Amino acid sequence: MSFIRKIISSRSKKDDEFYHELKKILGFSPKKMSVYKKAFIHRSIKETTEEGNPQNYERLEFLGDAILGSVIASYLFKKVPSGNEGYLTQMRSKIVSRDHLNELGRDLDLIRFVKSNVSKSKFGENINGNIFEALIGAIYLDRGYKSCKKFVYKCIIKPYVDIPILEGKITSYKSLFIEWCQKEKKEFEFDVYDDTGNDSVRHFSVKLLLNNKIVSKGRATSKKKAEEIASKRAYFAFQHEIS
Repeated sequence: MSFIRKIISSRSKKDDEFYHELKKILGFSPKKMSVYKKAFIHRSIKETTEEGNPQNYERLEFLGDAILGSVIASYLFKKVPSGNEGYLTQMRSKIVSRDHLNELGRDLDLIRFVKSNVSKSKFGENINGNIFEALIGAIYLDRGYKSCKKFVYKCIIKPYVDIPILEGKITSYKSLFIEWCQKEKKEFEFDVYDDTGNDSVRHFSVKLLLNNKIVSKGRATSKKKAEEIASKRAYFAFQHEIS
C-alpha cells in the first residue's frame, strides 16, 4: 500500500468527510489536515499544545487577516495605478469589511466545522468572518502564499470586486452622518442602552437624536453595530440633504 493510501485509510469517517468538504471549498487537496482542524477550534474548547499554548482559530485568524490584506493591496495597486494611498486604503477596507467577510463565511457555511463548548446559537455574527480569515491562515501554512492568492481571487476578487461599484459604496453610515452634522453644525447624540429582553444573547438599542429629536433607532448584539444601524436609517431619512 502506498504512503498516501495509508494516510487516507487511517482517517476516520468524520475526518474523511471533513477532508472532502474542505477540498470542495478550497478547490485543491489539503495536505496538513491538522492545520485546517485548528482553524475551526473555538477558544471555549480550551485545547492546548504540548507546550501549553492555547490552540484555537484566533492565531490563524490574525495570520489570515494579514495575508488577505496583502493580496487585496497587491491587486488594487496593480488594478488602479492612478489611486493614491488614501484611495487604495479606503478601497481595501471596503473589500475586507467585517460585514463582507461575515457574508463570505456564511455563504461557505464554515460554522458547521466549528468545534465549541458553546452553543452555536450564542455565537456573534463576526465568527463567520473570523473563521474565513483563519481558513486563509491555514491555507498559507499548508500551501503557501500562491495558494492563498488563488483562493482569495476565486472567493472574493472575481465574484465580488467591481471597482466602480466599490467607489460608491458607503462603509460607515455613522461616520458619514457625523461628518454631515458637523459640517451643518447640527447637534447629534447616540443614546445607547441595554435591551436584552427575552434574548439569550446580550443586545443593545440606540436612539439617534438630531437637534434633541429622535430620528432613528437601532438594535444589535454590539453597541457599534446598533449605532451603525441607526445611522444607516438616519442617512436614508436625510439622504437628499446629506447628498
